[in-house]
Amino acid sequence: MKLTPKKINLFTMMKLPAAWFCGVRLKEISEQAAKVTVRHRWINQNPFNSMYFAVQAMAAELSTGALVMQAIQNSNANISMLVAENNAEFFKKATGKITFRCEDGKLIQKKITEAIQTGEGQTCWMKSVGHNGEGVKVAEFNFKWTVKKKG
Repeated sequence: MKLTPKKINLFTMMKLPAAWFCGVRLKEISEQAAKVTVRHRWINQNPFNSMYFAVQAMAAELSTGALVMQAIQNSNANISMLVAENNAEFFKKATGKITFRCEDGKLIQKKITEAIQTGEGQTCWMKSVGHNGEGVKVAEFNFKWTVKKKG
């Protein structure tokens, strides 16, 4: 079963309802990259009339996590995944439609292959950059994913 934006978005509705209600949506996914959008709305705003940082974090994490899920599925192995660490930097108020993009698909594929071959857990830092509708960078998130072969 190939992962598609529709399937991932259904997954968020069922398993990550906070992200779903805040408007986080996967728009594109390939072996290399994933794109997630979220629009500034009343339900996801902060007191400063911009998008709450945690909503941005959910969108950024989904752009990396969808690539991890896809790589695990393509490996046909039983692999666990978990965020071990993250950090972020904010550059501009997030208003309007924000698009987060991660282009580290090949990197996580390599780490999953290593986890399968060695039987040891692997870590992988993945970056997601968010831009507003004018193309201005609003935030950059980094997530340290851990992957390990089960059993």
